Amino acid sequence: MPFEWYLEYEIQKNRPGLLGDVSSLLGMLSINIITINGVDDSRRGLLLKCESNDQVRRLESILKTMDHITVTKLRVPKLRDRLAVRHGRYIQRDADDKKTFRFVRDELGLLVDFMAELYKQDGHKLIGIRGMPRVGKTESIVASSVCANKKWLFVSSTLLKQTIRSQLIADEYSEDNVFIIDGIVSTRRGSEQHLQLVREIMRLSATKVVEHPDIFVQNTEYTLDDFDYIIEIRNDPDEEITYKDVEEPQMLFDSSSLSGFDF
Repeated sequence: MPFEWYLEYEIQKNRPGLLGDVSSLLGMLSINIITINGVDDSRRGLLLKCESNDQVRRLESILKTMDHITVTKLRVPKLRDRLAVRHGRYIQRDADDKKTFRFVRDELGLLVDFMAELYKQDGHKLIGIRGMPRVGKTESIVASSVCANKKWLFVSSTLLKQTIRSQLIADEYSEDNVFIIDGIVSTRRGSEQHLQLVREIMRLSATKVVEHPDIFVQNTEYTLDDFDYIIEIRNDPDEEITYKDVEEPQMLFDSSSLSGFDF
């Protein structure tokens, strides 16, 4: 059975023929290159496939003798490694909270790819998304559902019209669905029947995505520890995500808001 490995090295001196030397070495060791790409500044990432892990150990020992590169990663590929090779950059991860990942709006392609890979994983998964209005939260959730070939279902939302579901039909309880919950709408506008539906969905072995998770946990029995991933989307890296405009419930929906429907 073939083994997959991820190799990343930092280029100390980008001389002509350096990539050719590395590729030739891999060929001599009968290690196949699946994908190769530049990753961030002065680094190169490769997804490799080999028949034996002994080949990788031999590769590692030889690479250590090469003056113009420094191996930074040689490991079984993680999701972040695969995406880094695919997009040429690493997803930014919070230094203190390892389950929090940060994106800016011009990285929505990378974000959609990342979320689609999460959706493809079986079982319960709770994902929270933080971001200011019109930064692309809901659109990213829907686009990643399409990429993962999953059906998405709005439990609560304001994307087109305020949606607050209080019940689902039988086939909507499918564990293949992606359930989308707006934490502000559910907790500030949802009836007890709606909140009971949210609890039922939370118990499903399926993917749930909650927009505005901080507001959601303030007004429900859930905590941020219940979330498997927290995704933050900003218009620019320095943007502060705040909820000052929704601190008072009456500020959420003014008289010009579209009326909700409950079914």
